Amino acid sequence: MASLPSGNSVLLVFSMVISSLRLTYAGNFNQDFQITWGDGRAKILNNGELLTLSLNKASGSGFQSKNEYLFGQIDMQLKLVAGNSAGTVTAYYLSSKGATWDEIDFEFLGNLSGSPYTLHTNVFSQGKGNREQQFHLWFDPTANFHTYSILWNPKNIIFSVDGTPIRKFKNLESAGVPFPKNQAMRIYSSLWNADDWATRGGSVKTNWSLAPFTASYTNFKANACVWTAGKSSCASNSNSSTSNSWLSQELDLAGERKLRWAQKNYMIYNYCTDAKRFAQGFPPECKMT
Repeated sequence: MASLPSGNSVLLVFSMVISSLRLTYAGNFNQDFQITWGDGRAKILNNGELLTLSLNKASGSGFQSKNEYLFGQIDMQLKLVAGNSAGTVTAYYLSSKGATWDEIDFEFLGNLSGSPYTLHTNVFSQGKGNREQQFHLWFDPTANFHTYSILWNPKNIIFSVDGTPIRKFKNLESAGVPFPKNQAMRIYSSLWNADDWATRGGSVKTNWSLAPFTASYTNFKANACVWTAGKSSCASNSNSSTSNSWLSQELDLAGERKLRWAQKNYMIYNYCTDAKRFAQGFPPECKMT
């Protein structure tokens, strides 16, 4: 009969299990992503804990996830281009492929020194977007890393910044509004020049004497359903009732209050209030939310 393990042995095994659980949640850029373009301007550093994108006059750079996901809770910490970032765009988004693609966007539009970034959000379903909401932030996004999150489940899409929800897009398929739910998506990010539109409608151009421009990424986390060969990893998860609770998550009352605070104080554009743009009538989701 085997002897019972000592207290130290039990603690060691427990510690190893906890560490393993952490590793499956916290990503490593070497393991989870691949650099897709930029000719050396994108770099994975610090044993996979840090990724940087850079932009100069010749080219920007970008990367994508190795996995595809069909629903997930995705967190990424970013530190944006500092100083005069006018003309630059740092994009961080989920997207499928094809003519009727789905997409969930964060885009950070640069600005002159001392002027705030514009955080641009959009949701595409079946190739149709035009659902822009834009925000200023309540902090300097270039001074430190901040967490930008997308919760995507069959009920809704929630955009959050440092845990504060800023936007909610509900599944209103019952009212004829397409919702991204059938196409697996990869995570993409890029840093590129868009000075024909990004800053003040294109009136402010990129100052190339300040190049290279650099954005940094760390602490990627994905609690998500990995899509492989037409199957979801969540379908076979025996602990789905606990580990995948995010699959049915919606904002609670505290979350709704935070959402209203962010939108009241920091939203600068909402397609649902742009009467000039939608002179023939607002999209149906605008009337329902």
